[in-house]
Amino acid sequence: MQIRLAEQADAPGIRAIYAPVVEHTVISFEADPPSEAEVADRVADTLAEYPWLVCEIGGDEPGVDEDGRNAGSGRGEDDRGAESGDDEDDRNAEPEIAGYAYAGRHRKRDGYRWSVDVSVYVAERHRRKGVARGLYQSLFEVLRLQGFHNAYAGIALPNEASVGLHESLGFEPVGVYESVGYKRGAWRDVGWWQLALRDRSERPASHPPDEPRPLPEVLGTPAFETAVSAGEPAVEP
Repeated sequence: MQIRLAEQADAPGIRAIYAPVVEHTVISFEADPPSEAEVADRVADTLAEYPWLVCEIGGDEPGVDEDGRNAGSGRGEDDRGAESGDDEDDRNAEPEIAGYAYAGRHRKRDGYRWSVDVSVYVAERHRRKGVARGLYQSLFEVLRLQGFHNAYAGIALPNEASVGLHESLGFEPVGVYESVGYKRGAWRDVGWWQLALRDRSERPASHPPDEPRPLPEVLGTPAFETAVSAGEPAVEP
């Protein structure tokens, strides 16, 4: 198992997780699942500035280099209701994407550029294994490394499991957009939660914050490798 940066080649695995969410739930307000090509484009567009991570399970364990690091490439979903599967089969099977998480721009105007929206999705058979928690922990460490200050998550309500996941990670409720979307024959509410990525006491209003760094500026650094693997202990092997 490893948490790593997503690649465009991961599009089939990512789509396999996301398409049922679009087709059968109100977790996403998209009407039709994107194609694999569209998913690949979304990954590429996101990675130009923000992190998109995947949790890969199965296959041989990643190798270890001479420094002891794992070798290899380097609205909210939850971990509920999964089949556990057979652990030995998972280890010996071809690697598969068990879940993914990404960040994106919160709003377009410049004053919002220290804030991001975040999402996490987990394949049904890999829920209840800590995948969402691990992905989020890694994602938040990368976002802190980049210099972002706030993360926001929108959750279509009701979704007690997703709310529980986010609040267990420190998110606090901000408010609810009532009847903001219509899907599957009903108007849907969306709640919003906020996570402070940095201690607000460290942000004097009179001192402009440092600019957040695009993802390519931190890629390949030891700090990035540490951040992207931070959530791996949370995921069951």
